[in-house]
Amino acid sequence: MIWLQRFFSWWQGGTWNTFFYTWRKGVLVGHDEFGNAYYKEPGIHKDLGFERRWVIYKGESEASATPPGWFGWLHHTVDTPPTEENYKAHEWEKPHLPNQTGTADAWRPQGSLYRTGQRPPATGDYEAWTPGN
Repeated sequence: MIWLQRFFSWWQGGTWNTFFYTWRKGVLVGHDEFGNAYYKEPGIHKDLGFERRWVIYKGESEASATPPGWFGWLHHTVDTPPTEENYKAHEWEKPHLPNQTGTADAWRPQGSLYRTGQRPPATGDYEAWTPGN
């Protein structure tokens, strides 16, 4: 079934064309903690004028699942991929999480109907606006 999804869609990790292009021209640079694979085409691309870089996501293609270090490398903000750096995270840094919007892990603010499933009782501190007053 996964081969059929990859034939017709791009959101399940990449299309067959992406895999073929990667097989022909891609050089594996590394993997992130989510299992996403990062590639580059050696040398300067003649039409683009810079090195071509791309990612093949493990599972669903979700751009927010790209960690900050790899995001910077993909967008040419830095030239050195995270696999070639000796970066150590500070103790106050939290691990990267993809966007949780639309999932059960999404942040639900106080008073949200999705937080508890029940609306909090009115406090009586609201006064309705009346036009002309």
